[in-house]
Amino acid sequence: MIPLRDTIPSQNYPVVNYTLIGLNIVAYLVQISKGPAMAEFIYTYGLVPARFTDADIRSYFTFPQQIISLVSFMFLHGGFWHILGNMWTLYIFGDNVEDRLGSFSYLVFYLVTGFVSGMFHLVLNLDSNIPTIGASGAIAGVMGAYFILYPGARILTLIPIFIFPLIIEIPAFFFLGFWFFFQVLNAMATSGLISGIAWWAHIGGFVFGIIFLQYFLRIPEKGFHGILKQASVKKRTSEHLQVLHPMGSADDIHLYEIIRITPHEAAVGGKKMINIPWGFYKRLYRVSIPAGVAEGTVLRLGGQGKQTSDGRRGDLFLKVKIVSP
Repeated sequence: MIPLRDTIPSQNYPVVNYTLIGLNIVAYLVQISKGPAMAEFIYTYGLVPARFTDADIRSYFTFPQQIISLVSFMFLHGGFWHILGNMWTLYIFGDNVEDRLGSFSYLVFYLVTGFVSGMFHLVLNLDSNIPTIGASGAIAGVMGAYFILYPGARILTLIPIFIFPLIIEIPAFFFLGFWFFFQVLNAMATSGLISGIAWWAHIGGFVFGIIFLQYFLRIPEKGFHGILKQASVKKRTSEHLQVLHPMGSADDIHLYEIIRITPHEAAVGGKKMINIPWGFYKRLYRVSIPAGVAEGTVLRLGGQGKQTSDGRRGDLFLKVKIVSP
């Protein structure tokens, strides 16, 4: 299952989440620029359990290199598809968790869960001489937090089934629950075997993300923490992409729904994308919001309503609702 987006709009700019994605990309570019020396670079800055348990191996590294590797491993990746999958997942789930925790707390939460997931992997693989790299453990912590914070959210998901991929909305608790079950299943299946994926780091990150979330939610929104959160508030626009579920009576060929905009958008106008679930398919429309629109104004999308047996098509009517960002 490949997540495409979620249905929970963030109320704040995810500055830390975007920064983390940028840092991962920069680290990956530095990594691949090493060319033939990349393997040595990964061994130095990746997490290698044997470097902490084998005195002979440990002697080749300085104390700062040992400490740095406990964090740097989560910014390196094993290839293009590895970093693409991780960053896309972080992009989808991270903004909402940052929205709830605040930027500074989210940064600490991300680094702590990433570090703990690495330690979880290290303890279970004390003699391993294979570098573990990737942001998966930290991202698993973010997914664990999302699992608790937004269980009712829906995840637009691509399910590749041969040449007929399905795109459906799945409840977040089911999507993330299935993902966690898949990690446990793979960890048990590869127990005692050499695997290129740190399944237990994923499991540890997810579980500790749930545990640590309870402590981070208790941090008061005061001082520096509160200032950062207020500074990142989206003051001018509502979410660009909105998922709508239009309804209509049985004897009416038209459909009706509400579209949300901010006072700023009502004054100056804007563009919105609306996504309408239609069975296994999704209908995507671009809607223009005229300047000076008022609360209760109805926008009409001709021919986008129900279709009758004789081929007639109704319209889709969107009622404007002005909400504070």
